[in-house]
Amino acid sequence: MDNQTTVLYFLLLKFSATWQLQLLCFFLFFVLYLAITIANLLIIFAIAFEQELHRPMYFFLMNLALQDIGSVSVIVPKSMVNSLIDTRYISYFGCVAQVFLFVSFLGSNVSLLTVMAYDRYVAICHPLHYEMVMNWEACTEIMILVWVASLLYGTLHATGTFSVFFCSNVVNQFFCEIPKLLKLSCSGFNLVEVGVIVASVIAGLGCCTFIIVSYAMIFKTVQRIPSEQGRQKALSTCIPHLIVVFMFFLNGCFAYLIPLSNTPSYLDFGLTVLYSLLPPLFNPIIYSMRNKNIQFVLSKLWKV
Repeated sequence: MDNQTTVLYFLLLKFSATWQLQLLCFFLFFVLYLAITIANLLIIFAIAFEQELHRPMYFFLMNLALQDIGSVSVIVPKSMVNSLIDTRYISYFGCVAQVFLFVSFLGSNVSLLTVMAYDRYVAICHPLHYEMVMNWEACTEIMILVWVASLLYGTLHATGTFSVFFCSNVVNQFFCEIPKLLKLSCSGFNLVEVGVIVASVIAGLGCCTFIIVSYAMIFKTVQRIPSEQGRQKALSTCIPHLIVVFMFFLNGCFAYLIPLSNTPSYLDFGLTVLYSLLPPLFNPIIYSMRNKNIQFVLSKLWKV
C-alpha cells in the first residue's frame, strides 16, 4: 500500500486457522466479557440504589465501574463477532473509534484512581474538612473534568496515530492497539504520536507520584491514631484502592515496556489481555471483598 488513503480497513489478529479453536476463543471472550459486565453492574446498582453508599468514595467507585465496562465494550464485542463469523475485518473508522474510545477510558481510569487517592487523603488526613472539600458540587466538577480531559487525551492519541501513512493494514492484535498500528507506519517514526506518548508518560508519572505522596502522608497520619481499631478502619478504605492502582500500573509496565515482535506471538496477546481485560474484572472483586458496606448491599440484592 502506497499511502494512507488506500487503507479502507484493517485486518485484526486471527486466533487460529481452525474453526473449532475460533469458537473456543469466542466462548472464552464471551465468558470473560459477561463476568466483567455483571461484576461492574452489581457495583453500580449497589451504589446507585443504596442511600448508605451515596458518598464521594462510592461515587468515584461507581464511575470507575462505568469506565471498566466501557473499556472492554470497545474492544471485546468486535473480537467476539470476528471469531464467530470467522473474519478479521474492521473498518478504518471503526479502528479510529476503537483507539479513541479505548485510550479515553484508560486515561479516565488513571485520572480517577488519582482522584480517589486524593479523596482518601482528605478523609484521613483532614477529616474535619472532608465534607467541605469533597462536597457533591466539587465531586461533580471533578468527574466532568476527568471525562473532558480523557476525551481530549483520546483525541490526541487518535489524531497522532492516524496522521501517518500506513504501508500495511495487518494489525497483529485482537483490537486496534496503538503500538501495533505505529509499526505499520511507512515512515517508521511518528513525531506527533511520539510527542503525545512522551506527554502521556510525564502525566502518568505525575499521577503515580501524586498517589505515592498521598499515601505516604496517609500512612503517617494513620500511625498517629491511638486505637488499633481506628487504624484498621482507616486502612480498610485504602487497601483496595492501593491494590487496584498497583495492578493497573504493573500491567501497563508489562504491556508497554517489553519490546514488540514483528510477528504475532502468544506473549503479545497474553500481555494485552492482562492489561486490558483483567483489571476491569478484578477491580469490582477487590473492592467488594474488602468493603463490608458493599458486601452488605450486594447480599441484600442477592436475596431480592
